Amino acid sequence: MAASRKTQPKLADSLIKHWPDELSGLCAFELGLSGGLDSVALLSLLCAAREQRPALALSAVHVHHGLSPNADAWAAHCQALCHSLGVPLRIERVQVRAGGGESLEAAAREARYAAYRRSAADVIVLAHHQDDQAETVLLQLLRGGGVKALAAMPALRELPPGKRLWRPLLNFTRRQLEDHVRDQGLSWVEDESNLDNRYRRNLLRNQILPALAKAVPHYRSHLARAAALQADAAAILDEVARQDVEHCRHQSGLDLANWQALSEPRQRQALLAWLDERGWPAPEPAALHEFQRQLTQAGAEALPILRLAGGVAFRFGGAIQAMADLQPPAAGSPLPDLSGGKALDLPEWGGRLEWAWRAQGLPDAALAAGLALKPRCGGEKLPLAVGRREVKDLLREAGLPPPLRQRWPLLYAADGQLLALPGIAVAGNAATGPGWWPLWRLSPA
Repeated sequence: MAASRKTQPKLADSLIKHWPDELSGLCAFELGLSGGLDSVALLSLLCAAREQRPALALSAVHVHHGLSPNADAWAAHCQALCHSLGVPLRIERVQVRAGGGESLEAAAREARYAAYRRSAADVIVLAHHQDDQAETVLLQLLRGGGVKALAAMPALRELPPGKRLWRPLLNFTRRQLEDHVRDQGLSWVEDESNLDNRYRRNLLRNQILPALAKAVPHYRSHLARAAALQADAAAILDEVARQDVEHCRHQSGLDLANWQALSEPRQRQALLAWLDERGWPAPEPAALHEFQRQLTQAGAEALPILRLAGGVAFRFGGAIQAMADLQPPAAGSPLPDLSGGKALDLPEWGGRLEWAWRAQGLPDAALAAGLALKPRCGGEKLPLAVGRREVKDLLREAGLPPPLRQRWPLLYAADGQLLALPGIAVAGNAATGPGWWPLWRLSPA
């Protein structure tokens, strides 16, 4: 224990000394415990911190992915370790399925973070260290990442909903953590997949970085400093991009003329910030550049479109607009009794059905008789006061952009008669006097 008393205060005191001010009032921490060297070291250090901060409520979570034949043994090791240190442990068993081009490693990460979000603690603590940070910077370089990617892992960030993610070991090397764990007489598990050099991170760790360390012994701290500088640059980019979005903001999206007045790099950053507001993933760089080219060079009759996982962005009516990717029910949606002009939210359609009393509209009895919304199939015609008009023509003349025309809801009576294009036109043979005029309010993209 003599060696333990010498080593533990040094690292534990450093951890407490650099405790972020943002965490000063938070007392419930949960450690992501894999059972490996890094998380075992952090568990030991947090236990030491708990001795100096008695109010600290410390727990741990082990995510059981089931991907290794040793997964049960790892969970049992974590259980025994936490029991010996007096730390409550929850074990989350998850199923990892990669799909849509996603790697198994990325799917496992998503499963872990989903488990962290289910925590009852204020702060999730992870054991990434300086070696991990250096590897991440190099991996992002090899992927051609920009400043945000090269900023690598922040020590502290928000973890929605309402939690913080803290990485307190980014200034410590793996060697320091290993010395600490050995001094404490603690054991850890080894993930056999870490030896598989088909994974790029393992290739760096096992073959390339040991050679680099001989030539540049301080490469870890150099790359960590580079990451910190990139984080500053990324923060400035975000600040400018948010200001540009506000300058270009338009009731339909981004004002095209104001956006085009920006420099080309700021145009791209403003687009990315605007898409991020919607929670949409960033497009591939080539797709972003092509969309930018079309926005600035395509003729007025063209409709530049950028397709993303969350929806589509497009140019229309002097603005860059966005529409979430929704598939309205193919069979339509029967509506409840809406007599009296009751409004109805219809998230599956991406909007809200409202009513206005007008000189010509639908009788209240029609709203009570069982209306339905149905998607366009093609060829529909709406009877007007004089003649019948193609629905597609009415939508175009109303100034709707083509992506929106494809999913504009049609309002039908219980007997299957087309009654209205909400917000655009009502059938002449149905609006025979004062009554309710249907309106369609789009939900924000």
